[in-house]
Order: sequence, then C-alpha cells, then structure tokens
Amino acid sequence: MEKQCLECGAKIVGRIDKKFCSDACRNAYNNKINKDSKNLIRNTNNRLRKNYRILESLNPNEKTKVSRAKLIEKGFDFNYFTSIYKTKVGTVYYFIYDQGYLPLEGDFYALVKRKS
Repeated sequence: MEKQCLECGAKIVGRIDKKFCSDACRNAYNNKINKDSKNLIRNTNNRLRKNYRILESLNPNEKTKVSRAKLIEKGFDFNYFTSIYKTKVGTVYYFIYDQGYLPLEGDFYALVKRKS
C-alpha cells in the first residue's frame, strides 16, 4: 500500500513511519493543527504577551517600582495575568509567567521577577 503525505497527498518515499513528503508539508500541517481556532484564545494570548513585554521592559533589574499611570501609558491591561501568589502574611502578587507585580499604596506597583 502506497503511503500519502498527510498535507498534500503526494507519494511518500523513504522510511515506513514517515507521514509527510517534506519539511514544508510537515510544517504546514502542524501549523494548521495548532492554529488557535478561537479568537478568544488568540486575543487572550496576545494580551498576555503584551503585558509580559511591558513588565519585562520596565523591570530590567528584576525588582523595581513603577506608577500605575506608567503601566497604563504602555498599554498594560490589569485584567490579564497567569497566576496569583499569596504570601504567608497575605500579600498578593499577580504574575504573567515569571514577571509579577504587587499593588502598593499611592497607585504604585512593585515589579518583581520570579526566580526559576
């Protein structure tokens, strides 16, 4: 039985376990399969990515203090984060992956980077 490429249907030559005729077909197939099918998922991931880049750019030394106005000016959206960390004393940090922020008094935020 002749094996056919899962992407283009061309005849596959070579190893018995091959599924694609070329790297281009393998990439195209996997890109289609892994594409975010829903706008909600894609938009949420884009928002998280933007928030992450903002925190990373404002916090090059892994710990700093910044105003709420500065975060908003850069386009930061406080509705999107990946996790919440609560300390033993009840302090609540919000994280986007390893970049975090802690609300402080006077509309300021402490920015931190979690050690991996």
